[in-house]
Amino acid sequence: MSILFTPVRIGGLVVPNRFVRSATHDYMADDEGRVTDANVALFSRLAEGEVGLIVTGHAFVRPSGKASPRQIAVCSDRFIEGLARIPAAVHGFPSRVFLQIAHAGRQTKPRLCGGVPVSPSAVYDPVSKVRPRELAREEIPALVSDFVAAARRAQRAGFDGVQLHAAHGYLISSFLSPHTNRRTDEWGGPVGNRARILLEVLGGVKSACGASFPVIVKLNSTDLMEGGLTLDDAIAVARLLDANGIDGIEVSGGMAEAGLGSMWPGLRREEDEGYFVDAAARIKQAVRVPVFGLGGIRTLAAAERMVADGRVDLVSLSRPLIRDPFLVRNFREGRAARSGCVSCNKCQSLRGIRCAGPKEL
Repeated sequence: MSILFTPVRIGGLVVPNRFVRSATHDYMADDEGRVTDANVALFSRLAEGEVGLIVTGHAFVRPSGKASPRQIAVCSDRFIEGLARIPAAVHGFPSRVFLQIAHAGRQTKPRLCGGVPVSPSAVYDPVSKVRPRELAREEIPALVSDFVAAARRAQRAGFDGVQLHAAHGYLISSFLSPHTNRRTDEWGGPVGNRARILLEVLGGVKSACGASFPVIVKLNSTDLMEGGLTLDDAIAVARLLDANGIDGIEVSGGMAEAGLGSMWPGLRREEDEGYFVDAAARIKQAVRVPVFGLGGIRTLAAAERMVADGRVDLVSLSRPLIRDPFLVRNFREGRAARSGCVSCNKCQSLRGIRCAGPKEL
């Protein structure tokens, strides 16, 4: 049996195989952020398709942290009942499901977040064309509390764990990055200070939800821009997370301002798949917890090598599972050796994510 179809432990949770559906905003919630039938059907299909661990798209922890239209909300207890529909659907299968919790930071619009976006420093964002407001020191503990409360709601809703979104230029990511964090207080400067908010969120979630409730993180290995987060800093952050009880690290990179995020267009040769896997392998050498690799992985053979060679413990897919939510099952049954995804990046749609690529390769 391929190592990809063997179980792996994330904290105290056993995941049935090494495939992860990487968090992807699906544009399927209603305008207030309530879970809809479309959300439930999406995650149910992924579980039926035998994805070992499903991570939802980013759910906002407070209204001012909303990043996108039709984004899932986890900012109030009134959303728990709807959120519970997702794990209830997934748990009809062996799959496990985590809620990704996030705050947009400066990567949003006033019309979405209800005011001037916030950031560790007032660094203009040329993509959203917004100059954010710098957070006051006394505001930051409340943001930490928002993440902790969101994780507790996810637990009450029946999710198997949570993922802290610390990548792609959103709020926690912007604290980690020296490009967007130019503070001179205890929340800025050396990498340990820039990681303080992430570590406080992690500690708060573990305290509120219990040490056995799995908490993983999506972490940038690089911002892919000059003056941004470097791999050396990311390794330092990963070590701090490992020492403070994180249960897994998904390694990504990029941000909107860099002009190159985590979803690179165009197909690559099999040997070039996994464009963040080299960075993930470096981080894996520095920590004891499972590390997830991602980046344009399209073939079963490439995914198998990444795990069998010990470079990563799990492989994360996004666009291939938009094209075919049953891809993992098809891999296991020998019906497919590669995804039909052509990385055209046309799957993001306000009407809900869906594959817009050719029906056949």
